[in-house]
Amino acid sequence: MEFPLEHPHFITITVFEWRHLLKPDKYKLLILDSLTFLVREKRVAVFGFVIMSNHIHLIWQIQDPHKREAVQRDFLKYVAQQIKFDLIANHPKVLEYFEVNKKDRKYQFWKRNALSVDLYSSDVFNQKLDYIHMNPVKAGLCELPEEYPFSSAEFYLKTKNRFPFLSHHNGND
Repeated sequence: MEFPLEHPHFITITVFEWRHLLKPDKYKLLILDSLTFLVREKRVAVFGFVIMSNHIHLIWQIQDPHKREAVQRDFLKYVAQQIKFDLIANHPKVLEYFEVNKKDRKYQFWKRNALSVDLYSSDVFNQKLDYIHMNPVKAGLCELPEEYPFSSAEFYLKTKNRFPFLSHHNGND
């Protein structure tokens, strides 16, 4: 597999203090909708993902002329704002756990400086994809990776694509 100048990235986005903010499916669906938007707007290509209760792993590739920092910032800001609005309306006590009262924000939902690794080779790409897909199995959420509903494992292991934003890393959608 050959990649253009901008390599795919493996990114880990962690919820602030590893809290289980993403446990409700409605927040996982919000993330899926946001990824769909980013792909539709040609800002990223998404090759793999898993959404856990307290973190997200993605393999995505930023599309020209967009910059990784801007796409990542916009994605995280939008998701955080939507979650905050829902918490204000439906779960104000939960919102208190994310209060930080810093100069630039009252709430913080994401750990600063998400881990991002350039994927320069097929071997490293496949290793990260396998790692992503095994996450729910290791967490005891399912027995087989393809059984977890908020992951790209089913796409790769059963060639079933329930997520319109996913692209196969070999170029086969």
